This record gives sequence, structure tokens and C-alpha cells, in this order.
Amino acid sequence: MKKHQLRALVLAAGHGNRLRPLTAFIPKPIVPIRGKPVVAHTIEQLAAQGCEAIALNLFHRGESIREALGDSCSGVPLTYSVEETLLGTLGALGPLRDFLGQADQILIINGDSLCYWPLRGLLRRHRRSGADATMLVAKRIDPEPFGGGVGVENHRRIVSLRPKDADTEAVSRRVFMGAHVISPDLLERVPEGPSNFVTDLYEPLLALGGSIAALESSRKWHDLGTPERYRQAVLDWGRRRGWTAPDAQVASDARLRGSVVENKVCVESDCRVSSSIILEGARIGPECRVLESVVGPGVKLPPHTRVERRMVTSVRADAPASEAASVVGGLVYEPI
Repeated sequence: MKKHQLRALVLAAGHGNRLRPLTAFIPKPIVPIRGKPVVAHTIEQLAAQGCEAIALNLFHRGESIREALGDSCSGVPLTYSVEETLLGTLGALGPLRDFLGQADQILIINGDSLCYWPLRGLLRRHRRSGADATMLVAKRIDPEPFGGGVGVENHRRIVSLRPKDADTEAVSRRVFMGAHVISPDLLERVPEGPSNFVTDLYEPLLALGGSIAALESSRKWHDLGTPERYRQAVLDWGRRRGWTAPDAQVASDARLRGSVVENKVCVESDCRVSSSIILEGARIGPECRVLESVVGPGVKLPPHTRVERRMVTSVRADAPASEAASVVGGLVYEPI
């Protein structure tokens, strides 16, 4: 059986505006998920699938991503493509034509999504369909919060990229999960400069009679686009709802319930933390109550503080608070 050489591009260049102010401190691809950057979970799965080289495009705080991952991750060499201006999801392929063109199959995957990716099934579907591209779509997620989804006919092929074009009974609306495979021939269609997959490649491809296959999946998938989605993703990941980093310090009378406590965190006496995420280096003062919240890196909550359904970060000039936020004692409390 022929071995299909696989290379991947992990998209990691976005600003992560919807996750601000957290992304002023940590770029979204490396926000932690139980002690490991979210993008590292994806790279680990790509490595297990036999991906022999991976590229990441960088723009917003790209040096932080590079520092976190190094020159290789999970035994796979990493190539970085630094963008002087944002090139978009499709434009990111332009500077990487030579790198990606060496593969028989090219996998593009969002670096800010969390999933146990069905990569083997996605690649197999692409090979067997003979399609120009194959998109992974969610079978059980409501498409309305995600712009209406894409149109899938007979559970097998993409027939429209916009909901207004998919109103027949034979077409189901599905959420694109941020992973797709393309044939190397499509690299010739990538224009110079900024561009995106939908308007600059996939819609013209369908108009010219090209084919885009679909793989429907029922696996849990998290788009880390907002503080609440990030919180839910962290809590849902893994077999157990709660997790505490080995080097975290938690007082013996503190109670953690269904929460994730990251590296170098200190939870002091008589605290109650429930369904929350405490990020690296944070300190939760004595007798605090933290409920369904995200406490940002390095935050020091004063004693007796109560936080409920908030994301708490330090005040920074490049991370202005929203109108709905409150600022107290050098900390920003954003509703989630």
C-alpha cells in the first residue's frame, strides 16, 4: 500500500479579539489546556497520524508561540511562517507553497480549536472520494451561532458555503470544525497576498465544477472564541472534569470542585473554587469564592473576593476593559 506523505499547516496568526483581554497576555494558540498549549494537543495528534512536518503561520505575538513550542513538538519538526501583515486562512499557504507542495496530502487545521480530531477518517475520506478538498463538519452542533454553517448534501459532499444557498430538503446545514484536507494541485490556485478559503478558493472551485467532500463527525469540538467557550473546553477535556498541576499549591482546607488549576498557582486557606479555570502563576487569597470563572495568569485575588461568571485579568493598556467590565484594585472583571 502506498504511504501518503502528509504535511500540515496549523493556523496560528489571528488576534483572538473575542477572547480578549486574555489574549493580550497569551496568544490564543497557546492558551493552556491542562498544562499544555491548546495547539500542542493538535500537534500531538498530527504526529500520531504520521504527519512528517508541520508549519505554523505567525502574526499576533508570534514570538511567544515560537518560544512555547520550539523547533519541534511531539517529535515533529516545526516550520514557522511569519506574516508581516495578516494573510488570511488561504493567503497563509502562499509563502509555504514549496513546503506544502512536497506532500501527497495537505491538512489545514485551526490552531485555536480543541478536539480529539478524527484525522484518520478525514484523510481516508479524502483519498476515497477523489475530491479536490475534504472538510470536517460537526453533525450535532447548532449551526446558528456559527453563521449558519455550510450545506452538506447526502452527508457526503459540500454544495454551498453559505446558509442562504442551502435551503433544499436534501441539504443539511453543518458547522465547519476547522480541519480540512486539500490536494496539492490546489496550491496553484492560491493568490498572492491576503485571501480566505471560502471566497477565494472554495466558492470559485464549486462554481467551476470542482468537488469538496465532507466528513461528518459527532466528536466533541470546541472553538475557543470566547472566555465562556474556553472555560467549557478546558473543563470538558480529558476523562476527569477537575485537574490540578503537580506544582500548584493548594491549602489543605481549600476546596476545588470540577476546576482546573494550572502551573505555579497558589490557592490559599478556606477558598472555594467551582467549575473554574485558574491560570499560571495566579494566587487566590484566603477565603475567596470563585464560581464558573477564569482567573488570568499572574492575577492575585485579594482575600475574601467573590468572583462569579467573570474573567479576571490584570489591567493593561493594550487590553482595555469592555463597557460591561468592572475595574477594581488593578484587576479587570469581565462578564462571561
